Amino acid sequence: MSAVAAPNVDQTALFEFLKRIGDNTLILGHRVSEWCGHSPALEEDIALSNTALDLIGQTQLWLGLAGDVEGKGRTADNLAYLRDATEFRNVLLVERPNGDFGKTLMRQFLFDAWHFLMLKALCGSTDKRIADIAEKASKEVAYHLDRSRDLVIRLGDGTAESHRRMQEALDDLWAYTGELFTGDASDAALAEAGIAPEPQSLKAAWDELVGETLSEATLKKPADGYMHKGGKRGVHTEHMGFILADLQFLQRAYPGATW
Repeated sequence: MSAVAAPNVDQTALFEFLKRIGDNTLILGHRVSEWCGHSPALEEDIALSNTALDLIGQTQLWLGLAGDVEGKGRTADNLAYLRDATEFRNVLLVERPNGDFGKTLMRQFLFDAWHFLMLKALCGSTDKRIADIAEKASKEVAYHLDRSRDLVIRLGDGTAESHRRMQEALDDLWAYTGELFTGDASDAALAEAGIAPEPQSLKAAWDELVGETLSEATLKKPADGYMHKGGKRGVHTEHMGFILADLQFLQRAYPGATW
């Protein structure tokens, strides 16, 4: 490994990247947590709750590092609870409503496939802080991917009803996956410094992994027609407002409160 922090890197670009990956795990973790106590089976309730906890734990690491890089004294909690919707940088895919159990699993699988590949690449980051977080998170996400992939296959290749629901979920969510591979100047700067991969560089492996899984699930891959609104990150649907109203309620109602 190189030095703890990679030298001569645009700190604004680095801060932006850390918000993106941290916001992805924060918002998806919160979405998945909505299933707690409502899953179709106790085993699934526990599994989804554990997935949500993993994602929130990763958020703590990513946004904690983001606060350090920013250098303004903001903590992971400050970044999670005291920003407005327009300041978040997650992809739209993770904001999508849970829908039924099949839609939640399909959203999870499509994201897990990307997340696993991104973390695998980040394990070789020239910034040791990022490489260390990625190494820890990759072990959790490998399990997330194994589980979501297995369930997508079982439900897709299950009954006529489960197959129909999984195909509808795939058709609904597919347009949001393109944003995962859309890069900008910040991504290019970090790729040049060896800190993070260009988003587009992950697409071939993601296409292969997702394609093989959908084939086993007897699901038809939709035609590419990506939905990408308003440039890289930060432009959200009405769903973000509802997420933040729930996520940030206690902090905004009782500023600075501690347990």
